[in-house]
Amino acid sequence: MPTVKLVLEYDGTCYAGWQRQPDQPTIQEAIEGAVRQVSQATVSVIGAGRTDAGVHALGQVASFQIDRDWPAFTWMRALNAVLPKDIAVRSATLADTQFHAQHDARGKLYTYRILHRATRPTIDRAFVWHIYRPLDDRAMQQAATSLIGSQDFSSFEGSLTDNTNPICHLQRLDVIRQGDQVQIEAYADRFLKHMVRAIVGTVVEVGLGRRTPTSLEEILKARNRSAAGQTAPAHGLCLMRVDYE
Repeated sequence: MPTVKLVLEYDGTCYAGWQRQPDQPTIQEAIEGAVRQVSQATVSVIGAGRTDAGVHALGQVASFQIDRDWPAFTWMRALNAVLPKDIAVRSATLADTQFHAQHDARGKLYTYRILHRATRPTIDRAFVWHIYRPLDDRAMQQAATSLIGSQDFSSFEGSLTDNTNPICHLQRLDVIRQGDQVQIEAYADRFLKHMVRAIVGTVVEVGLGRRTPTSLEEILKARNRSAAGQTAPAHGLCLMRVDYE
């Protein structure tokens, strides 16, 4: 049975995250509904990452198996014709039968955007976290450096999760300023629930002078969510890329 691999772009503003939920619109449900509409077949679509409610994506990867012998381009064209305007298939390929979008992923890149200026945003208001207070991005980068490596990130994991493995290999955590934009890029083999947003919220507290850059080492050792800072708003976060072998 053919396996279809999709690279998806979506604005997560109006969705309760990736994972299918009762009585709430989700990205997974929208993709499965589109597949059913164009093929009259019911499939389970697997996503590389379960993005939270309000989180966006430029490079989410999804896969599904279906008994239809269609070229990859036909899938892309057909799905884009029926998907809502805030979800698009950027590319479609026919993958190996054993391909699994989640289990085969080797790395993910997330970007968090902060708008640092006195006036509130209008055009980008659904895609940036607006901070108007003084923000020390150099202190933020110093703090971020202490999180690099293969570590227990329990202190940055959201509640109500069945995950039993808190170890992630965080390979990059960069704080990049360009004018009034501060961008935080995080790349790891895997991420825990709310992990990026919790890291961003904590690093921002360092930038605001509420924590010291060296305090993140102690937060890691605590292995307790209450030791870390706030969870940054979902709408500033975007899944940029998923890497495979």
